[in-house]
Amino acid sequence: MSQSRNSWIVKVLLVFSILAFMAVSALPMITNFMESSADGGSAQANGKAADDAIAKLKDEARGYELVLQREPDNENVLKGLLEARLRLLSLNQGSVNDVIMPLERLVKVNPNQVKYAVLLAQAKEKIGDREEAAKILRTVLETKPGDMDALQSMVTLQLNQQRPEAAIGILQDTLGKAPQANKIQPGSIDTVGVQVLLGNVHASQKRYEKAFEIYDQAAKDDPKDFRPLWAKALVLKEQGKIEEAKPLFSNAAALAPAQFKDEINKTATSTPSPTTTP
Repeated sequence: MSQSRNSWIVKVLLVFSILAFMAVSALPMITNFMESSADGGSAQANGKAADDAIAKLKDEARGYELVLQREPDNENVLKGLLEARLRLLSLNQGSVNDVIMPLERLVKVNPNQVKYAVLLAQAKEKIGDREEAAKILRTVLETKPGDMDALQSMVTLQLNQQRPEAAIGILQDTLGKAPQANKIQPGSIDTVGVQVLLGNVHASQKRYEKAFEIYDQAAKDDPKDFRPLWAKALVLKEQGKIEEAKPLFSNAAALAPAQFKDEINKTATSTPSPTTTP
């Protein structure tokens, strides 16, 4: 498998597989900001507007830093500093190291907010500390085995290290825990979401029959869930099987909540770029 293809699978399929039917946290993923930075950031093309935005963000960050000297555990200020530094990062200003401190403090101040821990793990991976990233994610999954943000980050971490079997093992263990966990706390593990994520890992390794088997089982387990259909359609399209994918895209769009229909239709009609061609 080419590196570009594996990158497409990780960046697209893994994200689509865990779309939830609820609002997502306002805190964006580190990866999204790194990708914006790598692309030069759309604001970079605006000249003075970009310079003004950078200056404003730097001023905001300095203001938050001054407040933290007096109130080092102020969660709102830490979050403001984090968001300012993340936005600077998306504009090619600073480095991932700049977000480590506010994230570490946020994890300490509010350990129940899993999003902070997941962002910290992603940041640690970006600076090359994969061992610490895995440790943080394992800690989250020990108490919340069904947290999809943590699961996706752990799977991506394993795939980035060329360890697909480890990723598969983690997801299979999660599915094994699901019946008991959901009996104690209904809905604590999104079984269909985990199944689709597992299918995507197999697809990333060109084990298409196994991936389709898992997608089909997930669709059978919950016929009203659009995600297995969408995931399978995406893989079929990536294989060049456009006609086979079309009815799956249509069915997925029909089942999906309104906020996802446009995205499904867009992926159904878009043309894969040369870097994503099998």
